This record gives sequence, C-alpha cells and structure tokens, in this order.
Amino acid sequence: MIGEAVRRPSLARRLVLLALGWSLAALVVSAILFAFLFQQAALRRFDLGLSDLIDNLTAGSTVAQGQIYAPALTDERALRAYSGRYWEIAQKGTDGKIHAVARSRSLWDSELHPPADLPERIAANPGQPVTFGAAGPLGEPLRVMARQASYPGLSAPVLFIVGEDRSPIDRDVRAFVVWTAVAFVILGGGLIVAIFFQVRVGLRPLFELRREIGDVRRGKATRIGGEFPTELTPLAEELNALMVHNQETVERQRMHVGNLAHALKTPISVMATEAGQRPGPLAEVVSRQAQIMQQHVDHHLRRARAAARSQGQGERTDVAEVLDELARTLTRIFSDKGVEIDWDCDEDLYFMGERQDLMEIAGNAMENAGKFGKAKVRVRAHAKGPDRLTLTIEDDGPGLTPAEREAVVARGARLDESAPGSGLGLSIVDELVRAYRGALALEDSRLGGLKLAIELPRAGA
Repeated sequence: MIGEAVRRPSLARRLVLLALGWSLAALVVSAILFAFLFQQAALRRFDLGLSDLIDNLTAGSTVAQGQIYAPALTDERALRAYSGRYWEIAQKGTDGKIHAVARSRSLWDSELHPPADLPERIAANPGQPVTFGAAGPLGEPLRVMARQASYPGLSAPVLFIVGEDRSPIDRDVRAFVVWTAVAFVILGGGLIVAIFFQVRVGLRPLFELRREIGDVRRGKATRIGGEFPTELTPLAEELNALMVHNQETVERQRMHVGNLAHALKTPISVMATEAGQRPGPLAEVVSRQAQIMQQHVDHHLRRARAAARSQGQGERTDVAEVLDELARTLTRIFSDKGVEIDWDCDEDLYFMGERQDLMEIAGNAMENAGKFGKAKVRVRAHAKGPDRLTLTIEDDGPGLTPAEREAVVARGARLDESAPGSGLGLSIVDELVRAYRGALALEDSRLGGLKLAIELPRAGA
C-alpha cells in the first residue's frame, strides 16, 4: 500500500517539482550568464590597458635609415624582467615568418611567439586589434593584443604586439563564480522552501475539502461545511447535493424494504395461523413451508437493509456500549450454564453503521459462542488502522473442523440439532458483515473452541 501511495500521482508533488524545475533551470542559466558577463567586463577593462600600451608604442616609434625604433617608455613593469607585462615590435620577413625587431626588457631573452597567421587575421579586420592567448616566458597565461601600422620609409608594415599576465583576471572570475554559486545555492534553497510552503498554502483548501469529505465518510459530519475559495465552492456544493441525493435514495430504499416486509409478513402469518388451526398433514407442510418462507424473507430483508445503511452517511455506533449491553443480556440468558463473558474494547472505537446492525452481528456471534461454549466467552474489539476495526469472539467449546467451518455459515445450517434456534446465527453474521464490505474468518481459539474474527468499517471518534 505504501508503494502504491508513492507511485500514485500527487498534485502537490507535481506542482512542487514543476516549480522547482523551472526555478533551478532559471538559476543555473542566470548564474552562467552572470559569470560570462563578469568575465567579459573584466576582459574589456584589461584590454583597455593593452590598447593604451599599443597606442603609446605606435605613436612613439620612429623610423631612421629604413629601421624602426621603439620609444623610450616609462612603464616600470615593462622594464622589469618577467614582470608579466610585455611588448614586442615585429615585421614579417622574406621567409614569411614574423621576426621581432624590438622588445621590452621584461621579455629578457624570450619572445611572445605570435601565431603564424597573425598578419592574415589582422588584414581580415583592418584597423582593429586582434587578441589571442599565449604562454609567457614563465609559462603564465597571457592575453595578447596585436595591431598593424605602416610607416613612411618602411617597405613592410609593422606589427605591435603587447601582452600581459591574465592570472589576476582569472582569479577574480573564479572567485566571482564561486561566490555567485554560493549565493545562488542559498537562493535556490530559499526558493525550494518558499515553493513548498506556497504549494501547501495554495492547496490548503483542497486538503480541507478532503478532510471534510473524510469526516462525512467516517460519520463525523453529514455535510461539507466551511468556507472555500471560489474555485472550490461549486465542487463543495455539488458534493453536498450528491450526498443529499444518495441519502434520499437510501431513505427510499429503506421505505421500500419496510413496505415489502409488511406486505410479505402479513400473508405468511395468515397462512401459518390458518395451518395451525387446522391440524393435519397438509397443515404441517404449510406451517413448515411458511416458516421457511419467513426465514427467507427475514434473511433477504435484513441483507437489503444492511446494504442500504452501509451506503448512507453519518451513521456511527459506539462499540463499547453495544458490547456492554450484549454481555449483560447474554450473561442472564446463559446464567444456568454459568457462562462468563469477558469483553474488552478500545476507547473511542466506533462502528461506521447503525446500532441495530452491530447488535445483530455481535449478538449472534456472542450468542453462538455462549450456546456452544462451556464456561467462558472472550470478546475483544480493537482498531485496525484509521478506517477498519476487528471484533473477535472466542469460546472454550468443542470447536469446528475446517469442513464444518465452511458449512456453518451456510444459510440455515445446523451442526448441532439438539441446540435451540433456527441455525441462521452465523449466516446472518456473514451476510451483514459482507453487506458492510467486511470479512468474517473462523479460526481455532486459544481457549480451545472456535474463534470468530470479524473486520468491519470504523468511524472516526
């Protein structure tokens, strides 16, 4: 049952999962977008410094005797070896390779090693700088910017290449990503809690409606009451109208059953009376058949009444009160045998049905136990979950074999012809229990006799 409940679709779970899916997807996309935008903004600021350095090189360089000379820059980082800030002036040689003409002291004896297709990439975007990544003299990651310029007196254009260690930017980006992830995780946790409570609060009227319906089904109320939102008010009204219709149907069934009982009992009584006043073989046959007819009528009318009652709402019977009354009555009936009836019942245990039916179920079972028991009858009533109760009746009599247990619930079956009665006791119990969608089981009793285990619907306290 628990596995079925887990697999059963849940509206609340569906809403929570749907909201969480969209929220988490939005958070992940937002986090990635924020990290990307932060990285691009940091690179733009970084590129501004590289662009200024290229502008200074381009503007300060001079040409003399067919050679280009770099300006005397005052950038301290470019003057310090392996400082992380580098520049280089290069030209494309006759061999098609790029050769450094001048370079910063920070490069010492190293070069920036631009890609071989750098002139083509610059030519594809005239006037625009080209950026790429490279490894520095110490293996540090560099962001490199290159620009091409032409000077009078030089046959080939000049490449100005500047680079700077991008490790600080990468560290800042990683730190931003980490803190953004932490912030979004916290935000996601808050959204999960908020969504859960939002769904619970939003669906609270549905839970309240379910509770109201459960109260009606368990017999604690006859109608759905309370105030509901405009979306649920029509549903509550329709349910109330349906319950009124069902109750009216049950009442009509009861009325028809009563009318049928009166209509049939009178002719049968007349037949039995007339047969009793005129002794003879025919009269005996009529009397015997009239008695059988009366038993059939009582049996089917009883079953019809129980079935109608089981469909009604608002019926609840205190089990302890019924057992106490039956125990006192049967103790007096079996006083000559000295039968002791020991009964026990859970507190606030209610049968979801009419008192008369529970009296007939428990009364027939307890009477049968007192009739065939020797000196002791034990009755126990306990809750079996929120919607079911169990009633067990045991005696210390001779008990029954498995074959006799099947026969004894047959209508009119009597295994002991010397005992008084019609033989309908356990048959009545079985029919009424089935009418209430319950179950009857016959087992061996620890007292030595028969044990009747009866399962019935339970009403809320």
